[in-house]
Amino acid sequence: MASGGTEELERPTLLKSPVWEHFGFPVKYDDEGKRLVDKTVTACRHCGTRKPYDTGNTSSMATHLKRHHPGVSLTGVKLKTKATQQPLIIAAFTQPLVAQSDRAKAITKAIGVFIGADMRPYSVVQNEGFKHMLKVLEPRYNIPSRTHFSEKIVPDLYEQEKKKVVDELSRASSVALTTDGWTSRGAQSYVTITAHFITADWEMRSPVLQTRPLYESHTSTHLAQILTQAVEEWKMKRPSTNIPVTTDNAKNQINAVNEAGLGPHIGCFAHVVNLASQKGISINRMDRLLGRIRKVVSYFHRSTTAAHVLKTKQEMLKLPTHKLIHDVPTRWNSTYDMMERYLEQQAAIFSALTDKTLKKNVKDIITLSDDDVRVAEEVLQDSTIHDMAPSVEDSIITRDVKTAIREDLQHRYTSPPTLQDYLHRSTALDPRFKSLSHMDPALRQRTYSDLTTEIVSSLGTEDCDEGQAAEPTGANLDSSSPPQKKLAMAELFGETFATSSKDNKTPADIIKEEVASYLAASGITVDGDPLTWWKSNECRYPHIATMARCYLAVPGSSVPSERVFSTAGDIVTATRSTLSPDNVDTLVFLKKNLKL
Repeated sequence: MASGGTEELERPTLLKSPVWEHFGFPVKYDDEGKRLVDKTVTACRHCGTRKPYDTGNTSSMATHLKRHHPGVSLTGVKLKTKATQQPLIIAAFTQPLVAQSDRAKAITKAIGVFIGADMRPYSVVQNEGFKHMLKVLEPRYNIPSRTHFSEKIVPDLYEQEKKKVVDELSRASSVALTTDGWTSRGAQSYVTITAHFITADWEMRSPVLQTRPLYESHTSTHLAQILTQAVEEWKMKRPSTNIPVTTDNAKNQINAVNEAGLGPHIGCFAHVVNLASQKGISINRMDRLLGRIRKVVSYFHRSTTAAHVLKTKQEMLKLPTHKLIHDVPTRWNSTYDMMERYLEQQAAIFSALTDKTLKKNVKDIITLSDDDVRVAEEVLQDSTIHDMAPSVEDSIITRDVKTAIREDLQHRYTSPPTLQDYLHRSTALDPRFKSLSHMDPALRQRTYSDLTTEIVSSLGTEDCDEGQAAEPTGANLDSSSPPQKKLAMAELFGETFATSSKDNKTPADIIKEEVASYLAASGITVDGDPLTWWKSNECRYPHIATMARCYLAVPGSSVPSERVFSTAGDIVTATRSTLSPDNVDTLVFLKKNLKL
């Protein structure tokens, strides 16, 4: 290394001129970390000055030393013999790591994992602080270029993790999907698909499969093509097994699932509840009430002076110093939170709005009247209702809200007609709700009968009669006929080696009894873990467990794919809005699936 800089120089070992004690060939590294020596130029070890080099000619180097470094002696320099050239131990710790060494490879891969797992930009490897940290941790390591990470290291990590996900999917007996679309800061549309399955050890796995750009219009045909390609790419197709897909309730999403030959389509329950709730809170009286609250909340949000006065009033009235909440149209529960917080802080809000500091600026702000407050309190109190049926105890506004919600919910999950039956069987396979106490007896019996028939059909066995329990062996014999005389072998060993009645039952009979036993077994509380229960009881109900592993893997909402949006928002930031779709897909995949 030169004393006048940090550039690495190589001394030619076969050249004997004493000038080589003070000059050397510059060393560089390419994108793959390969060491390159430039022998067309030499550099001074004292000041870094470069001189063109023609083979064997050292006069320009010698002249430079005499003119700029007169204290350097070029006479009497003895060349080191091989015996004296053996490096010291300390030199082994100062030599640069070879790019292909195990140590250098491990560090490079770890940086790639850091980029993928923590959503760091590729440019982080060029940051001075990052380079300084690595130099302290491992001075011998030379950081490869940004391009090396974006084109080699991170894509290799993606392929490794993708293979793991494909292997897991291949071992799953059935797979369900969720999908949704979103738009990045760069105005690029994407479609994200997540997979869901239950492992043999009864663990739920939900990997993010892909986040692909959608350049065409969001028609059902284009969305269906993306779904079909995803099923093929990730090898999820199973013979005689459907792939349920959960999306929001947009018509193009529903049609896309049908056009792709997948299904059943499950409408996102969270989306359904939000749509129905929005219908409830959009009735005239509620809409006017919420409009007044939003106006007050917006004022305190946009004015720092008003926010400071409100905090002062909260402390004076000994109220919690909570900020007011503004609701989001797509989140009905945020409207509930906004009203609840307003009522909590209404004394501080009124005191702040009448303060002389703010009074002249709030002429268009209307606080809630006593009647408005009473209505808000009624709505909050009745928002925990479990029954949407009208009641004589309901206030007028509560009855109107209930009616609007009921009317919106009535047509949900009714198309196709078989969808409700599918959802009923899903509920029956959950040990928390297997009693189906919310159903009438006839529907409950039909649900378990359908479940029994489906299990029998999946085994390729004979269909069983709906709703009929297996009759005991010998029940069809005429009770008036005389008993048959036992043979000698039966008399001697019949009791000892009696044939189990189970051996004489058909598979359909066995499954009927298994379903009846499952129904009679104790369930678990609603906050219990159904997968833990099935892990402990799979051996008792093996046929039902196989069906449960398929049904319980289906998400009730498209939240898993929607959660990717927030992750993607942290990746496709304002400063990275031009990130290519391939890099977006890779980074989102690694962030969601990479396990350290």
